[in-house]
Amino acid sequence: MNQEPVLLPYGDPAFLADPFPLYRQLREDGPVRRAVIAGGLDAWLVTRYEDGLAALSDPRLSSDVRDASDPRLMEQLPAFERESMTSNMLRTDPPDHTRLRRLVSKAFTARRVAELQPRIQEITDRLLDAVAPVGRAELIADFALPLPVTVISELLGVPVDDRHDFQRWTDDMLMRGAERPDPGAMNEAWQHMHTYVTGLLENKRARPGDDLLSALINARDEEQRLNEDELIAMVFLLLVAGYVTTVNLIGSGIAALLAHPDQLRLLRDNPELLPTAVEEFLRYDGPVSPGIARFAREDVEIAGTTVPRGATVLIASAIADRDPARFPAPDRLDVTRPDNGHLAFGHGIHYCLGAPLARLEGRTAIGTVLRRLPGLALAVPPAELTWRPGGLRGPMRLPVTFSPVGDTG
Repeated sequence: MNQEPVLLPYGDPAFLADPFPLYRQLREDGPVRRAVIAGGLDAWLVTRYEDGLAALSDPRLSSDVRDASDPRLMEQLPAFERESMTSNMLRTDPPDHTRLRRLVSKAFTARRVAELQPRIQEITDRLLDAVAPVGRAELIADFALPLPVTVISELLGVPVDDRHDFQRWTDDMLMRGAERPDPGAMNEAWQHMHTYVTGLLENKRARPGDDLLSALINARDEEQRLNEDELIAMVFLLLVAGYVTTVNLIGSGIAALLAHPDQLRLLRDNPELLPTAVEEFLRYDGPVSPGIARFAREDVEIAGTTVPRGATVLIASAIADRDPARFPAPDRLDVTRPDNGHLAFGHGIHYCLGAPLARLEGRTAIGTVLRRLPGLALAVPPAELTWRPGGLRGPMRLPVTFSPVGDTG
């Protein structure tokens, strides 16, 4: 197998708009490929579904970036990730991960998520009330962005008067609207957010409410509880998992439907298909691309290739989720697709804790858009859409037109 590293051209708008021809070539070339990824870093891509599934459960592959041999990985992390390294559930392994996840799971229950449905629908309708009579919108800024950030703000118990600053700092930290990262702006936003969240935790301890942050503060397991650093790290993890990825799920899902009018009509006429449709959006063009990073604790053989100790292993869910050995006609969008066991939310002990919330928001948002905005169409040629660079994938803007309608939420 040719192990000359292939460059993933993140600076090429054509690649960002449609990376899947190159992804398909990489998968066909072999199950494990060396590549140069964002930031000029070297990684080993796991490109096929069964190998990716196994790798996500392999204890020899660590989630802790400190196991990586390339010091640039740590240097390129934003400050809020470096400073919460030992407290971030996403970046830890057992036994620390086991304890953190158990405590957080006690607060972030399926019942708590299910109880959010009426409020998510209310927020969705309010946002669409503002654009429905106009007949045109920019669905990222006007809808896909404010919906999850409002939900996560309410879930954490952020006061209404603070939410504008909260969203602005979050945007700057995660560079949501930027085509190039600005480390200075990211770190400044992190300092503002860290100070704010520290104060919010003090207020919640003094005056607990019926919100997730209060529940996290009170979560106990055999007298263990989350410490201050772990609580702050959990807030930032929820921002990434519960905010940016959900924006991308909604934006990419609607963009996929607009590119496939037959599937849009089918889903609009059969809203009971929404649960399977959301799974298909996650498989077809998921919010993380090319995939999920792990770091080899020792030399690891994957699909016949020895990956050296300290190497970055990128389990390329965006490539594996179009593996024809697992998904028939994988390049076809099919909102009725059965048995859709995609890897967009990961697998194993690090399976995304916020997956039920993302699914609920995706179903509610996309279903309501189809119901309330008849004649939905792109307002620009598809080639004019711009897509996020780097490891999170989704349209940065989604201008649309539709038939103006009254406030019928």
